[in-house]
Amino acid sequence: MSLIATIKVELREQVNPARAANAPRFFKAGPGEYAEGDKFIGISVPDTRVVAKKYRDLQLSEVSKLLHSTWHEERLTAIFILVSQFERGTEATRRKCYNLYLTNTKYVNNWDLVDSSASRIVGAFLVDKPERLVVLEKLAHSDLLWERRIAMISTLYYIVILGRADEAIVVAEILLHDKHDLIQKAVGWMLREVGKRVDHSLLCEFLDRHAATMPRTTLRYALEHFTPEKRQYYMSKKAIMETGRRNDQTN
Repeated sequence: MSLIATIKVELREQVNPARAANAPRFFKAGPGEYAEGDKFIGISVPDTRVVAKKYRDLQLSEVSKLLHSTWHEERLTAIFILVSQFERGTEATRRKCYNLYLTNTKYVNNWDLVDSSASRIVGAFLVDKPERLVVLEKLAHSDLLWERRIAMISTLYYIVILGRADEAIVVAEILLHDKHDLIQKAVGWMLREVGKRVDHSLLCEFLDRHAATMPRTTLRYALEHFTPEKRQYYMSKKAIMETGRRNDQTN
C-alpha cells in the first residue's frame, strides 16, 4: 500500500459521522456558497494533526497529490505536512514548499486551510525577500478569493513575529472594499492585531481615514478591543456616512 493510501486509511479510522454531516454547513459548502461542493470525511482537527505529524516527512510530490484531494480533511493534512516541512527545512526546502503552495492555491480553498498556512509559509518565506510586497499585492488583486485571503493572512507573520504593520496596512488598503465576507473578516482581524500587537495609534490612524466608508463587518472586527465609547465613536462615523448615502439616493 502506498503512503498516500495509508494516510487516507488512517484518517478514516478517526471518522465522526455527526461531524461529517455538520461540516458542509459550518464550512459553507452548500449550493451557491463559497465552498460549494467541498466534501468532508468528518475528522477533528486534532486527529488530523496526529496523522500529519506521523507522516510529516512525506515527499513533496506526494504532499501535492494529497493536496489535490476532493476531501477537505485530506487537503488539511497536506497543509499541516507542508507547514511542518517548511518550518523544519533548509532554505532550499522552504522555497520548494513555498512554490508548491503558491502554485496550488485553488486547492487551499477554505478559510481554515488558508489560516493554518498562509502566514507560516508565504509570510515567513517572504520576510527577507525584496519581492515581498510585490507578491502580496499581486495576491491581494487576484480574482481568486483564496489568494486574496492568503495575502491578508500572510501579514500576520510580520505583525506577530516582527511587531511590524507595514505589510498589513498595504494589503488592507487594497482589500478594504472587497465585497466578500471572508475578506472583510480577514482585513478586520489583521487590523485588530495591528492595534493589539504593534501600535494602537496606527489602527486609530487607519480608522480615522477609512471608518466611514469601510464595510461594517471589517470595522466591527477591527474594533473588538476598543472601549465601548471608542467603538461607538467609529461606528457613528460609519452610520453618518450611510445615512448621507441614503439621503442622496432618495433625493
